[in-house]
Amino acid sequence: MSKPLTIADLKILARRRVPKMFFDYADSGAWTESTYRANEDDFAKIKLRQRVLVDMTNRTLETTMIGEKAMMPVALAPTGMTGMQHADGEMLAAKAAEEFGVPFTLSTMSICSIEDVASVTSKPFWFQLYVMKDRGFVERLIGRAKAAKCSALVVTADLQILGQRHKDLRNGLSAPPKWTLKSFMQLATRPQWCLEMLGTKRRGFGNIVGHASNVSDLSSLGAWTAEQFDPKLSWDDIRWIKDLWGGKLIIKGILDEEDARAAADTGADAIIVSNHGGRQLDGAPSSISMLPKIIDAVGDRIEVHVDGGIRSGQDVLKAVALGARGTYIGRPFLYGLGAMGKDGVTTALNVIRNELDITMALCGKRDIQTVDRSILANVPF
Repeated sequence: MSKPLTIADLKILARRRVPKMFFDYADSGAWTESTYRANEDDFAKIKLRQRVLVDMTNRTLETTMIGEKAMMPVALAPTGMTGMQHADGEMLAAKAAEEFGVPFTLSTMSICSIEDVASVTSKPFWFQLYVMKDRGFVERLIGRAKAAKCSALVVTADLQILGQRHKDLRNGLSAPPKWTLKSFMQLATRPQWCLEMLGTKRRGFGNIVGHASNVSDLSSLGAWTAEQFDPKLSWDDIRWIKDLWGGKLIIKGILDEEDARAAADTGADAIIVSNHGGRQLDGAPSSISMLPKIIDAVGDRIEVHVDGGIRSGQDVLKAVALGARGTYIGRPFLYGLGAMGKDGVTTALNVIRNELDITMALCGKRDIQTVDRSILANVPF
């Protein structure tokens, strides 16, 4: 393929380069994947107003997210096992985001650790927290994020119980890996990926192994993870985390107006309207369809961000027009990472920036911070 021009181009390249079990992990949804598909499809239903004979010079996409400057209203979302799309993946993605000028969010379930990412970046990044039953581990994890000077904590609220993803089960994806003829064949057909993985020591879950009680290697990780996600997680826990953290707090996984009001009541700095990329409750509405309702409910009380289904700069523009202060991309940057490493993440960001800039101009706007519903011709929800 010649130079990738779209996120879809990067997806094709990533599929060719990354072993199927890991590509599918990033590219899957729960059960029938209806919510995963709706996240993308509902963006396409929103139509834009074309405007002409207006001044389109001196455009800017610069904005802020929770008070931090961003070159466009886009952050890299926290994604588990990013380092299995490409060796040292979280470190490469964080460096690309820093150079580009957008926030990077590291997942608790990352391959590279908080300390690994801090060692290759100079600007504070954000850290995403999964709340485990072992509250001592949670306290230590938050302490490590503080020591790394992370500037925001993103608490995921929609993974108390893990949704079922058929692709992962069919591929036998697990921690530790279950080596079968099928998995060996998947690796054998991706020699470049294998060579790069052999060249790094980071092949486990860096934030957990060696840090959680009785988890010293991958063989003990699976049992620990299976029992540690806390189904009793409550709003009281969010307040405890907020007090313990003491910094900027974002709550991720809000898809209901009532939950949005409860999140605003905690004093958090922002919420992310999200259905976990369609990976949790299959049959839930798309994130973008719920964004206007949640903006109406709490948009004057708390900063509102959105993720799920964003595959282009046009999608970013539509989300901003509906009231989102910021957006997050997960799969688009993973496709870039899997396809081309750090350069692929930069390519994904450039694709989205170019599409966002040109579309904003053709809608008659020059400053992303002036974009509102007036640029939309039709919103079907």
